Amino acid sequence: MEISVVDFEKVALGAIENLPPNFLARINNLAFFIEDYPTREQIKKVRVGNNFTLLGLYEGYRQSARTNLGPVLPDRITIFRKNILNECANEKEIKEKITKIIKHEIAHHFGSDERGARKAEVG
Repeated sequence: MEISVVDFEKVALGAIENLPPNFLARINNLAFFIEDYPTREQIKKVRVGNNFTLLGLYEGYRQSARTNLGPVLPDRITIFRKNILNECANEKEIKEKITKIIKHEIAHHFGSDERGARKAEVG
């Protein structure tokens, strides 16, 4: 499936805006990015094998582990557009996949481990 970068960004923005209010209220110092593919460094960070397709990545200081860090750059959630498009057959699937990924990565921002983040995808 292929959609334009602009349309993909609109879908991602809509997914963020339509998150449950309890998610939105707790987000703190977080920026969202869309890239076509992850960098080598990002793939190394998650320590996964070659058969794994990275769809999204949270990078930063989990809220549950924060102390007084002082001024810091925002945490990042990067959504990998081409990897998502390669897994989806239509626009509905793209919207659903983006929403799940965003919820998953925000759960990491809140301090969830991988198991908790997977639960957040459906919540």
